[in-house]
Amino acid sequence: MQFPSEVSNLTSEPKACAMILAAGRGERMRPLTDHTPKPLLAVRGKPLMQWPMEGLVRAGFDQIVINTAWLGERIHGQYGSSSSLAEVGAAHLRYSNEAQDFGYALETAGGIVRALPQLAEVFWVVAGDVFVPEFEFKPQAVAQLIASDLLAHVWLVPNPLHNPLGDFGLSDQGLALNLAPNSSTQPLYTFSTIALYRRAFFELPYCDILPGNPQGTAAPLAPLLRAAMDRGQVGATLYTGPWTDVGTPERLVQLNAV
Repeated sequence: MQFPSEVSNLTSEPKACAMILAAGRGERMRPLTDHTPKPLLAVRGKPLMQWPMEGLVRAGFDQIVINTAWLGERIHGQYGSSSSLAEVGAAHLRYSNEAQDFGYALETAGGIVRALPQLAEVFWVVAGDVFVPEFEFKPQAVAQLIASDLLAHVWLVPNPLHNPLGDFGLSDQGLALNLAPNSSTQPLYTFSTIALYRRAFFELPYCDILPGNPQGTAAPLAPLLRAAMDRGQVGATLYTGPWTDVGTPERLVQLNAV
């Protein structure tokens, strides 16, 4: 799907409207990830990262950036620059090769800023190691963010056993709240990794990493999100469909046992 603001001034190639995070080492998944990047581990017959790729393409968001670091060449070799995804259509892919450029992964915020020149004014981000087969990447959600004065919209999920305290709160007005665990009477939920962002969220004055991250600054996302939540600039939705952070071999086995 292409919006009028998504066409590059430099080329006729449309900007990417989604980014899949695939640069992590997957330490807790070793030895499975010693020779295979975690996003390529098979879940129910296909690579883990292909599930959100298919969801994006199915919704019309077929221009996708993938950031890579650990064994990134395996991901590029699997999908190339265009990949036919069964019955949903073709994903048109480009890459932000963090290991090739810097020798290490840039963490979430650093990786997004590095890929920002390839991304549209509003874009999806989802981690390549979460299994969320029924999530719908709705064009209406993009339109709603564009029409709002928010910088981001995140999807939260009920807390799994491995994150019982949660990450963020959710107001009655649909805003994400920066609440400290055990210090609030309001419930906290877990960040699913799925979000919509405006480019401006990763630019001054909100983010002080240089545009395009030429210095290779590694930086987490949570501090940026929490600061924006304190300013009332992050919307949120509670998602109650199937969702798994595939962070251990045991969780992978459980998913594949179904």
